[in-house]
Amino acid sequence: MNFTSEHLKNADTRNDLIKIAKKNGIPVQKTLDKLRYEAELKQLQIEMVNLQKWIAKKKKRLAIIFEGRDAAGKGGSIKRLKQHLNPRSSRVVALSKPTEVERGQWYFRRYIKVLPNPGEIVFFDRSWYNRAVVEPVMGFCNEEEYEQFIVQVPEFEHLLYEDNLIMIKFWFSISKDEQQERFESRLQNPLKQWKYSPVDMKGQELWDRYTYYKEQMFSKTHTNFSPWIIVKANSKKKARLESMRYILSKFNYEGKGESDTTLLPDPNIVMRYHRSATQIDI
Repeated sequence: MNFTSEHLKNADTRNDLIKIAKKNGIPVQKTLDKLRYEAELKQLQIEMVNLQKWIAKKKKRLAIIFEGRDAAGKGGSIKRLKQHLNPRSSRVVALSKPTEVERGQWYFRRYIKVLPNPGEIVFFDRSWYNRAVVEPVMGFCNEEEYEQFIVQVPEFEHLLYEDNLIMIKFWFSISKDEQQERFESRLQNPLKQWKYSPVDMKGQELWDRYTYYKEQMFSKTHTNFSPWIIVKANSKKKARLESMRYILSKFNYEGKGESDTTLLPDPNIVMRYHRSATQIDI
């Protein structure tokens, strides 16, 4: 059963609609959940605007890295994070495959060029960690290149840390079944088909190899100065809200908390990597 025109005429507020729905057995829980999500998202986006103002004022440099399996929700989270930020001091980096010239350069060089400037936030939709998981799984790098990267990346990130660049590294974690559902959804939606690539097609087939290299990456690049933050992302909306809360919780910016929503992330959804943690993308 749906709302009738008579129901709508008798409702002046959202609470009136909820009362009518309960009285007439109209299912509205999904709609209510969406409204709550949108209200929370708006409050957290207000906080993000305040954080950006503070970063610009203090000339801080913030790099936020989003990694995870294909269809984990990285791009959707970045979109919501950046939605209301000033584009003059925030940007998204999503580099395509390296050119022939770039392949002959030091691997980190093309990423150094796009690191945040003073007063700027940069969101990395994938990053130099392509070489930690995707490239070895898909055969886009050789073993020597992989081993050199794994040795160099903690040193590279330590140099950035010593230079006062603030970096947050997210790994968005989804289950194999959830990934398959999202792939199928992309193929059925003409607006999202461009997201589905030959690499995605191998995601399910090579799941275990991805798992192996993911675990290698965590064990060798999770450091005190640059830790991995795991986000359980089977629920896209929860992953977006809780990753925003994690970012906001790390800074004491002017106007913090004025939005009147909690800025403490749910520890059941967002957590530092540690070997004993229960993972969903294994």
